Amino acid sequence: MADAAFELKQIRDQAASWYARLNNTTISTDTLRAFREWRRTDERHDEAYLEIEAFWKRVAQLENDQEIQRAAGAALERPAEAPKTGPLGRPGGKSLAAAFFALLLVAALTLSWPRLFGETYASGVGEQRILRLKDGSQLRLDTASRVRVKLTDDARRVRLLGGRAFFDVAHDPTRPFTVVADGASVTALGTRFDVRRDTADVTVTLFQGQVKVEGGEAPVVLQPGQRAIVTGAESRSLVRSVNPAEAQSWTQGQLVFRQQTLGAAAAEVNRYSEAQVVIRDADLANRTVSGVFESGDTDAFVAAVADLFDLEVDRSQNEEIVLRRAG
Repeated sequence: MADAAFELKQIRDQAASWYARLNNTTISTDTLRAFREWRRTDERHDEAYLEIEAFWKRVAQLENDQEIQRAAGAALERPAEAPKTGPLGRPGGKSLAAAFFALLLVAALTLSWPRLFGETYASGVGEQRILRLKDGSQLRLDTASRVRVKLTDDARRVRLLGGRAFFDVAHDPTRPFTVVADGASVTALGTRFDVRRDTADVTVTLFQGQVKVEGGEAPVVLQPGQRAIVTGAESRSLVRSVNPAEAQSWTQGQLVFRQQTLGAAAAEVNRYSEAQVVIRDADLANRTVSGVFESGDTDAFVAAVADLFDLEVDRSQNEEIVLRRAG
């Protein structure tokens, strides 16, 4: 968790640095090219830069804030303090006012940041994290997941930036609870569901209550035990029934596979561990497997499938566990 938080801080620092460089009067073509490359390589870079850009737009608006103007005016009218000896002399009245204004601005921005942009939470690889929101709702972050939460007087909004999260929403008809992930939007008043964001798809599974899923050609309303897959490439929603106990098993630290391809099962196991299971044989990856495994117990999964399919296990590569046919 600490590593994830530190990485997010680094990305925000980089975004702030890029914003400062791009707002200079002279910008080279190489700088613009480097910025586009930085922004393209990780969607978190783009997200952080948009945050910084919006943040400083709000800063510019604060210049006309009446309370800040009154405080700054009062500071300008205040007589200068008695001279103090020192090699740098003392600041004049306008310098004091400028410093006071800067302090007010920093304080205003510090207090307004969560209100304007929301709070960001993240979990590390192999970690699950439970969050209790001020409205009484509860969130469970799956491995390597990130959300941004913004609660206002008339709305509750969560942006799933990556991974998966389970939502147990406190009932409040005056403040709709909306989860946004990529191009999909899920709205509920009081219910239990999870949302998963993959490379191209967003998956919504409902366990209790009712939710409306938007993002495809037409909105769909899910009933308990249903799952909607919003495919970004095709802009449509596929709805199918699921076993609620199995679908929710990840919140209990279990991975349940029912006639799942070995490649897909390995990919799911890999989400919970730094050690990655690698299957390079396409025919082998398409074989099916069933079973229940503890999330994060990669060795148990590897041992089970190696025994089932008579596979060789190669651990010679750093952080890779290669499975191949014996012989």
